[in-house]
Amino acid sequence: MDTIGNVWLWVGFGGLVVVALLVDLVLMRHGGAHKVTFKEALWWSLGWVALALLFNAGLWWYLHETAGAALANRVGLEFLTGYLVEKSLAVDNIFVFLLLFTFFGVPEEQRQRVLIIGILLALVLRAVLIFVGAALLAQFHWLLYVFGAFLLLTGFKMWFAAGKEPDLENNVVLRWMRGHLRLTDGYRGAALRVREGGAWAYTPLFVVLVLIGVIDVIFAVDSIPAIFAITTDPFIVLTSNVFAVLGLRAMFFMLAGMADRFHLLPYGLAVVLVFIGAKMLLIDVYKIPVLWSLGVVAVILAVTVALSLARPPKPVTGG
Repeated sequence: MDTIGNVWLWVGFGGLVVVALLVDLVLMRHGGAHKVTFKEALWWSLGWVALALLFNAGLWWYLHETAGAALANRVGLEFLTGYLVEKSLAVDNIFVFLLLFTFFGVPEEQRQRVLIIGILLALVLRAVLIFVGAALLAQFHWLLYVFGAFLLLTGFKMWFAAGKEPDLENNVVLRWMRGHLRLTDGYRGAALRVREGGAWAYTPLFVVLVLIGVIDVIFAVDSIPAIFAITTDPFIVLTSNVFAVLGLRAMFFMLAGMADRFHLLPYGLAVVLVFIGAKMLLIDVYKIPVLWSLGVVAVILAVTVALSLARPPKPVTGG
């Protein structure tokens, strides 16, 4: 696998992520479980974005000094484009998480814990899938066409599913847990399972965590092929993915109260996936420059957000 990542870059990135997670976990636990305010979430979100941009700037400077301006500029654009794509696709995760929390009535003070566990699962899962995907692409170039076709199909499915809530009652995983596990009739604080009548019973918090894990798998399979259309360098793919996921918890609490205001965003994300899928399918005919890709993705998202704000969703009227 061709990559810019050397031992020092991998060690530096790994150390930065560990420190960032420790700081996040320590500050999250400060004061105990509590409801996260919009102001708190906004500052955390800005902090995570700033950290990603600082990392990109540091990577650019390092490559500029060691490998020249051309490589530094290309890698900087690839990281920024990949980060924007993964960050925007993460918004769809947030909408589904919000639906899950509402459906199961997860207490506000417990949502932080659920999200941080879900994010840790997502980080591990994405790392595994990225290295597997990069290894396969290095051996089988034709897989790019498979990924491209998959992204096209996913984009079309997302377009036609936009505005429709997932049917959680008929979710296969949820139905299996209800049929095979003993579940409590309500929450038991922060407990995932408790002893009732001499046997273990699992709380709704455990059910939500399992479903978030399943969602992590689904979204990772959807989003990781998208960044391989931008770059096949596993270092850039992983770092941009990780920085996008790290800010997911803060972004959830920032957007939770405004989900309805961005009701057209799923359509924009669908168009982004179709564009990236088409780019991947055309890679041996015409390689769309990374700067163009960054511009197209940014314009699609900006237009979608602007239209969402300009055309609020129609209020639901009773029948």
